[in-house]
Amino acid sequence: MNNTAEKLGIIYHPDYLIHTQGYHPERKERLEEILNVFEKEKILDKLEMITPEPAAVEDIALVHDLNYIRSVDEACRSDRRNLDMDTYIVPESYRVALLSAGGALTGLRRIMDKNPVKVYALNRPPGHHAEYDRAMGFCLFNNIAIAAEVAKRDYSLKKIAIVDWDVHHGNGTQHTFESDPGVLFISTHQSPAYPGTGNVHETGRGQGEGYTINIPLPPGSGDIEYALFFKEIIIPVIDQFKPELLLISAGQDAYRMDPLAGMQLTFSGYTMMAAELAAAADRWCSGRMLLCLEGGYHLEGQAGAVLHVLNAIGRWGLPVREKGPDLKPADQSLRLLEDVRSTQGRYWKL
Repeated sequence: MNNTAEKLGIIYHPDYLIHTQGYHPERKERLEEILNVFEKEKILDKLEMITPEPAAVEDIALVHDLNYIRSVDEACRSDRRNLDMDTYIVPESYRVALLSAGGALTGLRRIMDKNPVKVYALNRPPGHHAEYDRAMGFCLFNNIAIAAEVAKRDYSLKKIAIVDWDVHHGNGTQHTFESDPGVLFISTHQSPAYPGTGNVHETGRGQGEGYTINIPLPPGSGDIEYALFFKEIIIPVIDQFKPELLLISAGQDAYRMDPLAGMQLTFSGYTMMAAELAAAADRWCSGRMLLCLEGGYHLEGQAGAVLHVLNAIGRWGLPVREKGPDLKPADQSLRLLEDVRSTQGRYWKL
């Protein structure tokens, strides 16, 4: 394992702040608080701030229906202010959504050039709920799915792993790749919760069967439960799959104080997940690891979690400032582990 401290890339554009509604939980203050923490904690010298270019429409169309892409543009030019009951738009949202997807692509290109090898895209609007032909759950275009498709097209990658630790199931990402054996999709998420997908027995379709792994955790799950599933399921499967690239849908809304969820992850839990995945990226991907911001709606908690994730993957050695109780995993989670192991044991050695 590489234990040398690394300088990390941060994808950011001030126009990410334009797409906002003050009363909505997915608002510009999410990024502003993260940037404030970077300055307060004096870590800017450990980061390379990278300005993204917008994604081309043909890149977006690798994942989304062209008519849908045009409809988003037209809606933003009109008087409409919502694409669905959860997903707002402002007149600049189409342009910013192209820039958000472009943030993922800019990050992809930098890590493929190993300059630097690990990048966190602080892009918004988020993406993992966006389906082929519709917006969902605050998401317009599926940033991480677009990055995976471009990685296949432009870099001829055959094995890409996507880990989604957002508290909500990444339905759009799963549906994009559930028939593709070249993309391993693993999601930890609260269940029951929006959007209601991500059952244990959703394992992929056709040639992609076995390459979708869902871990629908019960409300109240925290550091101990997440550590259990990383040890017993997630890391063993990644090590068997041996990806060439690791992508992370990094939502911080499983944090213990998030207002839109009911999980109990602390900064220690985020540190664990990030460290385990960074080590896996070093083993199989020449270190290449791209994180894309998804959810996270407790401003201070999200910013603190992002700081701890960066500390873990950059191996900076900063102290972990918060830890959950040292308890045994809940019985419901142990039963879930057996269900996941039984279901996925048909495809992986677990």
